[in-house]
Amino acid sequence: MSIGNSPEDERPFEDPSEEAPFSIGRALQQARIAAGLTVDDVSTATRVRIAIVHAIEADDFTPCGGDVYARGHVRTLARAVHLDPAPLIDRYDATHGGRPAPTPAAPLFEAERIRPERRGPNWTAAMVAAIVAVVGFVGFTAFQGGDDDGSKEQAAEGATPTTGKTASPTPKTGKPVDEKPEPSDSAIAAAPQDKVTVQVVAADGRSWVSVKDHTGRLLFDDLLKKGASRTFQDSKKINLILGDAGAVDLYVNGKKLNDDFQPGAVERLTYTKGDPQVG
Repeated sequence: MSIGNSPEDERPFEDPSEEAPFSIGRALQQARIAAGLTVDDVSTATRVRIAIVHAIEADDFTPCGGDVYARGHVRTLARAVHLDPAPLIDRYDATHGGRPAPTPAAPLFEAERIRPERRGPNWTAAMVAAIVAVVGFVGFTAFQGGDDDGSKEQAAEGATPTTGKTASPTPKTGKPVDEKPEPSDSAIAAAPQDKVTVQVVAADGRSWVSVKDHTGRLLFDDLLKKGASRTFQDSKKINLILGDAGAVDLYVNGKKLNDDFQPGAVERLTYTKGDPQVG
């Protein structure tokens, strides 16, 4: 019979007071389960794809397409499962290098250092210009004198003097000339009145965009690169989700919207044939 230590005694000592590191995915998953929701329920409520929900709950943010979209998805999922998104966003920034620092503006005196040195006046060029002006004036005077002599001779012979230029009469059409107006913002995305038309332009950066018609059919679900645009039409309603609303310009039924969306904000929007009421 062996008196040595049993296998249980040889296990490394585990301090029960040590807590596992804070996990964004685990927190979202536990909150979802506590709320009695499935991944499909959360995906339907937030319009975040099921694959992305699974990846985030596994702390894999690669499918999000970047830090801006990852923060937006985390914020959206947290609200759907009744969690405060602020601690999760702080944790994401701490584990992924934080938000990029803004580029410092160049000092005002930087422009002073690149100014060209002042130079003295170019007297040679000034003299040449003066000589040209004198020669031109003399030639013009001689030409005018010749014209006066010819006019006097024609008057002596009884001929009718003519002027150097004859103004052509302006034809009278009876109608004022229509000036072509400059195109306005509303002409950029002209649309028929019997449909709802939404144009999405990634003017200030790229943005994930998801679009559905009034039946719930998915029309578009992809990353819209900077400078690209897509136009969508439906007979009744367009449902729109913007991953980075601050990077997007919207034209609804031929009119540009002036909504002041914040960079990185996720917006869920719905437009019909009567929108926008003002614009």
